[in-house]
Amino acid sequence: MSGVVEHTTPASAAAGKPGAANRRSLGSLLHGLVIGLGFAAMVGGFVVLVLNYRPYKVPTDSMSPTVQSGDTVLARTVKGGAVGRGDIVVFRDSQWGGLTMVKRVVAVGGDTVACCDSKQHLLVNGKPIDEPYVALPMMPGADFKTTVPAGRLFLLGDFRANSLDSRAHLDVASGTVPDSDVTARVEATVWPYGRFGATRRTVAFDGLGAPLAAEPGPVAPAMYAMAGGAAVVVVASALGGVVSLGRRLRRRSA
Repeated sequence: MSGVVEHTTPASAAAGKPGAANRRSLGSLLHGLVIGLGFAAMVGGFVVLVLNYRPYKVPTDSMSPTVQSGDTVLARTVKGGAVGRGDIVVFRDSQWGGLTMVKRVVAVGGDTVACCDSKQHLLVNGKPIDEPYVALPMMPGADFKTTVPAGRLFLLGDFRANSLDSRAHLDVASGTVPDSDVTARVEATVWPYGRFGATRRTVAFDGLGAPLAAEPGPVAPAMYAMAGGAAVVVVASALGGVVSLGRRLRRRSA
């Protein structure tokens, strides 16, 4: 009988090594897939925003509390003829000083706009408008009535007690601006972070019929895709690093 001793590896251990390697390979594949999807969402959201929106920093509180001084908003490029009553727009009019301003459209060409009923509600075509976003009603004694010429817009700030808007320019084209002066429609606030989110469409003017305030475009899905994708990439990368470190420590201690 030979004195040679045969050394064998237990079947379970031999089978376990390939299985562990396969699990690591599958884990690496899934990890890469998650990072890839997160990156694709982040880039896709960014591209949608860049192609459709421009950022604007709001200089005053005239649109408070909807939009506040110092807010950075995203506005979708549109033609003035496409906006409706209730839309918040970015515009620049030479007769208003040539500055970029943000106001709300309250009347369009052909409308008669007046202030106010007994409850200080704005009147458009004789109908009182319930505007829940208005910070303070217009001051008593600030009555006016005008008809908006075709192709022009009447614009007010939501902070009615402290806004230099169409009421301050009634002596020039009845306080209206050409709809061609509108460059964009505000659809979201992106800064500060606590005010991050899409701007809600108002239904205050819906009883007047078309043109209605527009629903926000792809801004909300794009913002959340970009932010969510970035978060997925960061978290997945961090977890992958932790797992790799754990494996190296286990190999060293083995």
